[in-house]
Amino acid sequence: MRLWLQHLNEIEVSLCRAWSRGGRRRWIQRPFAVVSRLGDGVFWYSLIAILPLTHGLLGLKASVHMLVTGGVALALYKSLKVYTRRERPCHYAAEIIALVPPLDRYSFPSGHTLHAVSFSSVAIYYVPELAWILVPFTMLVASSRIILGLHYPSDVLVATLIGLALAFTGILMVA
Repeated sequence: MRLWLQHLNEIEVSLCRAWSRGGRRRWIQRPFAVVSRLGDGVFWYSLIAILPLTHGLLGLKASVHMLVTGGVALALYKSLKVYTRRERPCHYAAEIIALVPPLDRYSFPSGHTLHAVSFSSVAIYYVPELAWILVPFTMLVASSRIILGLHYPSDVLVATLIGLALAFTGILMVA
């Protein structure tokens, strides 16, 4: 089992090296840095503020639901980071460069991805016509975390699964 995990880690580090090399091209780095920065919260807080204005009571319900989901996601991912203490790829391998400053030391799970997936899922539940913008944006946020040298693919994958679980649990509770 241990050998299998080491092999899996080597594969992930190799993927991170390749994505990091590609991300160093300015025409790739800039857009992904912007997307990542928007994923820090600017995009989501703006959406939460705008939904009640554009969709009335339904938008207010969506915004409150997103805020509650975001609070649970924040507590969960911060706890997991402290518990797992997985070093970021840019701290693990010298040739993987953080193309934007990391918000903290540890990588598992990706908070940006977890929030993007959970917020998008909740928003789309209430306002399905937002899917055309939220799904691609969420995919870009998740990809940016690897390209910018801040996360391993498994950080993003697990964050996606947690985000989906949080969103759908919340949706089941209000449906």
